[in-house]
Amino acid sequence: MATTDRGRDRADVREERRVHIRESVVANGFVRAADLAEEFGVSLMTIHRDLDFLQSQGWLRKVRGGATGLPSAQFHGSVAERMATMAQTKHHLARAAAREVVPGQTVLLDDSTTCLRLTRLLTERTPLTVITNSLPAITALAKEPGISLIALGGSYFPAYDAFMGLHTADSVEAFRADVLFMSTTAVTRGRCYHTSPETVQVKRAMMAAATRRVLLADHTKFARDGLYALAPLSDFDLLVVDDGLAPGEVGAIRRGGTDVRVVPRA
Repeated sequence: MATTDRGRDRADVREERRVHIRESVVANGFVRAADLAEEFGVSLMTIHRDLDFLQSQGWLRKVRGGATGLPSAQFHGSVAERMATMAQTKHHLARAAAREVVPGQTVLLDDSTTCLRLTRLLTERTPLTVITNSLPAITALAKEPGISLIALGGSYFPAYDAFMGLHTADSVEAFRADVLFMSTTAVTRGRCYHTSPETVQVKRAMMAAATRRVLLADHTKFARDGLYALAPLSDFDLLVVDDGLAPGEVGAIRRGGTDVRVVPRA
């Protein structure tokens, strides 16, 4: 019994340490592994195991000497950070995208914070069947009258607040949706990119399961880089973007075969 208690105590201490690490990364943008080892009185190897685990969950990105929470081609930033970024613009994008929804449709939603704003507008267009891997979207729609909700399972990624990976992608294949609403981390040279292979795996399955594909992306996404290629913009039927995107780029996207709806930022 004592051994079990000690094991549980060690697990609790480890979990508390990892929570502290990820909170420090969010608050400070960067933490040094050596400082963490000294603070907690553990070995550097233990801290690196913690950082490896937190990186696998999407909380941070390991760099030389420590870890960072700042967005990059390899790391998308925390959910809270993404919710706060371009918040008003995302609201306008969601409002414009909602006009694509027709009562009676089956709607597929990804886990993006932009599409989470769209979730709040779907109750105005019921009845609908909504399929999603986003836990906040599932929570928001679970008790809404007129919404038939299908939650996609799989491995839960806390940093994304969503279900991701192979099992989630396999779950998507069991369904067919009238329309998919999706966002992306970056658009470079006419192609969408993301920061994790698990995200790409699920979003590709979603694209294959939808008759119509709508991409919501604010103009800052077109100035970013990503690590894992998802799909070209030409694979989407409609891009909803704000007026911060250069007219020349809008024209090029339209010439590529994708319709573009430009909405004001304010």
